Amino acid sequence: MEKIKIGVAPTRRNIFSLEDARKQKEKVLKKVREYNCEILDIDDICEGGLLCEAGDVDKIAEKFAGVDGLFIPHCDFGSEGLVSRLAAKLKKPVLLWGPADDYPLEDGTLTRYTQCGIFATGKVLQRFNVPYTYIVNSPVDSRPFTNGFGRFVSVCAVVKAFYSTRILQISTRPQPFWSVMANEGELLEKFGIEVFPITLNDLKMRMEKILRQKDHADFQAAVARLELMDCSAVGSRAAVEKIAALKAAMKELTLENGCNALAVQCWDAMQDMMQIKPCMSNGLLMEEGIPAICETDIHGAITANMVSAAANYSTIFISDMTMRHPEKKNQQLLWHCGNFSPCLSPDISKVKGEIDNLLPSKCPGMATFGLKEGPLTVARFDGLKGQYKLFIGEAKAVAGPDTKGTHVWMEVPDLDAWEYKLVTGPYIHHCVGVYDQVAAVLYEACRYIPGLEADPANPTEQELFETWLRG
Repeated sequence: MEKIKIGVAPTRRNIFSLEDARKQKEKVLKKVREYNCEILDIDDICEGGLLCEAGDVDKIAEKFAGVDGLFIPHCDFGSEGLVSRLAAKLKKPVLLWGPADDYPLEDGTLTRYTQCGIFATGKVLQRFNVPYTYIVNSPVDSRPFTNGFGRFVSVCAVVKAFYSTRILQISTRPQPFWSVMANEGELLEKFGIEVFPITLNDLKMRMEKILRQKDHADFQAAVARLELMDCSAVGSRAAVEKIAALKAAMKELTLENGCNALAVQCWDAMQDMMQIKPCMSNGLLMEEGIPAICETDIHGAITANMVSAAANYSTIFISDMTMRHPEKKNQQLLWHCGNFSPCLSPDISKVKGEIDNLLPSKCPGMATFGLKEGPLTVARFDGLKGQYKLFIGEAKAVAGPDTKGTHVWMEVPDLDAWEYKLVTGPYIHHCVGVYDQVAAVLYEACRYIPGLEADPANPTEQELFETWLRG
């Protein structure tokens, strides 16, 4: 993935020391260049690399036209009107912060008035209707800033991924699945999200072409990956090759059509036409960072892009929230037919490729394995009657009873509260999971997406506020 670009526009007030402000700016720039992002400064535009003059706003806006976020460190009181005009022009996520002030000089003089200026800028940004993220006034090496800046970069990644979403829709939703209905026109009008439809026949022809070629690079790589698993129950080498060819065909069509996620009608028309189930193929695609979503779940694909970006493009999985643990009241089974990525298994050799045991066609392509233990974030983008929300929750993947299909048990603080929120909100049983704790990032990203409401289960909104406040 391309690195996130952050435009850094340090600001000062002309009644304070230029030299002192420049020293603060250099400390800040040195720190932020340690992060995995591209930093653009204004050293070539402003005296001392600090925004202080009205005539520089348009020049900076032109230089920062391609950034994904704007960082405004106050190196003294700052120029609240200028930075607010700049932020209003760019219309990108904004980070407001300033390094904590030093002790007064021996004669009692205050040197920078940084906190004072941040108060002023916060008010003026609101006057300009500019949403912004705030990190508490703190030293540049403090926990609030070091963790907060990293989270802000991830917030920018989520917002960019959301507005860049283009989904390859392979056929219609399965007829019984009224729950995955999506308003394609509204998604485009409201958020700029594009859906590019193709047919199952388009996919079938591409898969058959790859099977005839055999020297297709993605096909060969998928076969090699499948050979690391236990595919003895799939039935034949030809069946393994079909799984690999389907994966290669879906990837090729996704990229060929400029898409960054796909949603496929996985049953049962596919089984009638192609004699295959795409579960294992989907899992292989998600290992490569291409969300491949079951049951033509368009909203699931949008969720996947957001969660993947929040977690620095770690491998995600899409699952059903299937059942409560029979005895442990706060444990829930996350399950699906076999579409989880093998890299999420503790041991890839224990991943079992199988013949489908759910549908009458009994086609190859299903898988059975459990996922590793560890911290999770679970999310779901969904909408109803023009209102869209993002359910967000953090959990812990734990050991639990085995089952057919791909599965993991999760434990949450209050499953009753999760269940109530999911049933009464605009949500369904599908969710996206990732092995990371990124609720704070997803929550903050919603600030920059008009028309999308963050809906956290846990951490609560107060706990998320504490995360940004304390680092």
